[in-house]
Amino acid sequence: MRFTVAERRARLAHRHRLATVGTDPVGVAEDLVALHATDPATVYLSVAARLAAPHADGVADALYERRTLIRMLGMRRTMFVVPVGTAPVVQAACTDTIAVTERRRLLQHLAKAGLGDEAWLADVERCTLDALEKRGSATAAQLSTDEPRLRLQLPANPEKSYETPQNITTRVLSVLAARGMIVRGRPRGTWISSQYEWSPAGNWLPAGREAVPPEEARVRLARLWLQAYGPASVADLKWWTGWTLTHTRAALAGADAVAVDLDGTAGVALADDLDPTPEPAPWVALLPALDPTVMGWVERDWYLGAHGPALFDRTGNAGPTVWAHGRVVGGWGQRADGTVAVRLLEDVGGEASAAIDAAANALGEWLGPIRITPRFRTPLERELAAG
Repeated sequence: MRFTVAERRARLAHRHRLATVGTDPVGVAEDLVALHATDPATVYLSVAARLAAPHADGVADALYERRTLIRMLGMRRTMFVVPVGTAPVVQAACTDTIAVTERRRLLQHLAKAGLGDEAWLADVERCTLDALEKRGSATAAQLSTDEPRLRLQLPANPEKSYETPQNITTRVLSVLAARGMIVRGRPRGTWISSQYEWSPAGNWLPAGREAVPPEEARVRLARLWLQAYGPASVADLKWWTGWTLTHTRAALAGADAVAVDLDGTAGVALADDLDPTPEPAPWVALLPALDPTVMGWVERDWYLGAHGPALFDRTGNAGPTVWAHGRVVGGWGQRADGTVAVRLLEDVGGEASAAIDAAANALGEWLGPIRITPRFRTPLERELAAG
């Protein structure tokens, strides 16, 4: 079976809700498997780009009132917002392994600094959980008041001049969250804030989470990803999940993936998902930094072309991108006055260019007083934001 670049772009347009309108924030997250959440603004902007009448309150409602979306560490040790139904799969397929690794590293750093051992860390974790249970919800600062050992500092690495001593607070809380014991709740401030309250997992999700064996979870996650991002290469799935090659291949075998031709390179697709995709109507979109579509594959030439150096930082984080008909054609940035400035990196024709300008104006109006500065800034975004 052969999939052309045009076919892959058509699939992207339909399945990522860029040529068709999404239903609600949870539906958008399900369509994309998960929403990148390293930068809090990305979650809201990714949803807004895919709904006919987006509103930030709708995302907040799903996250903090109905709790049908949950913020958690997941693939590649990256923060995501995940549908609650998918969270147990991500937990077992990715997060449990991350939790073990991160806790082991913390123990190594504690031992090197002479601060504590396994028993000491276990006691700090227990006391932190007890304090959180008593409060119901709390900030990191409040918990470090209740459990002063959280304020202990790990010394900076003398070989890295840019490092400074850091409290263990964030690392302990991150490990507890990765183990599924606590959950990030509401932000302290607006929806672009990265300061959160924490809650005990049992209080946040009283029904608990499904227990999924890791092998089964990897198969289920591979199927979800291929449904949204396939056909793709094995390397794409390995990179997106952060799995070993052995785990990636086993998951694909369990998902009944079949070999396909990606216009001359080897790829995989679900055996029951080989039908052609209708050509979408012409479409444009302004996607935020770290949007799931931009970060969906490691082999990006078929939609990114030669624009990577302008639109990605040096460690592979995508900045804000402009899309037209299934490919990246430029970037955008928000200026201090709220204007959304766009620069096209290739000729897209008058009709598409006008549609992009209209989308930029609409985004600026939607943002209103909110000012967006991506956490990982890219060359073009910096230039556009500076005016």
